[in-house]
Amino acid sequence: MKKNAVILLSGGLDSTTTLAIAGSRGFTCFCLSFAYGQRQKIELERAAAIARHYQAARHLVLRLDLDKIGGSSLTSELAVPKNRPQAEISSGIPDTYVPGRNTIFLAHAAAWAEVLGARDIFIGVNALDYSGYPDCRPEFITAFETMINLGTKAGTEEGQNFTVHAPLMTMSKAEIIASGMELGINYGLTHSCYDPAPTGLACGTCDACQLRLKGFAEAGIPDPVPYQITTKSAP
Repeated sequence: MKKNAVILLSGGLDSTTTLAIAGSRGFTCFCLSFAYGQRQKIELERAAAIARHYQAARHLVLRLDLDKIGGSSLTSELAVPKNRPQAEISSGIPDTYVPGRNTIFLAHAAAWAEVLGARDIFIGVNALDYSGYPDCRPEFITAFETMINLGTKAGTEEGQNFTVHAPLMTMSKAEIIASGMELGINYGLTHSCYDPAPTGLACGTCDACQLRLKGFAEAGIPDPVPYQITTKSAP
């Protein structure tokens, strides 16, 4: 009998690869996405298309008004950083950091998993080719897993511990893309850009676009997604 798992699905490259990995491991996948006031609303359209493509058992979209809290260029009028050198992207925490986002997302995932009888949660965080977010580190994932096992009925009274899977944690973006291609992922369905045009076209110059373009270049695979500006990622 297949086990249920909750997959955090943003519609991006990493979360889509994570969904494919969970499916390849034999899990019945319940996808969870969030309308949290982000400027890149097209990612929700992509998440829905991806969930359908992978025949998810269910795709749940929850509304969170993180834009009312602000503090991030993804949820406010702050300018999204553009054309940053790779050295700058990989050091420090940028304005695109959304305070508490992965803590909030994983808490909702754990609640839904408990209701579903699922004890496995998948998240596509990565601590190698990433923007320096503190809630994408292995220490955070380990601490969160401990917390939900201490703070849920499943983890205490029932003795059924949750496992938070982060299969991409130590992979480079190129390695993620290569593994996704082996799983047959159509990356043309995905969206990574932090500041897309009203039409949804990726900007090509934000941190997310640069990391994605760098990953495809290093993997030797053309990126199937079109961009407003296509430049080599900054050194």
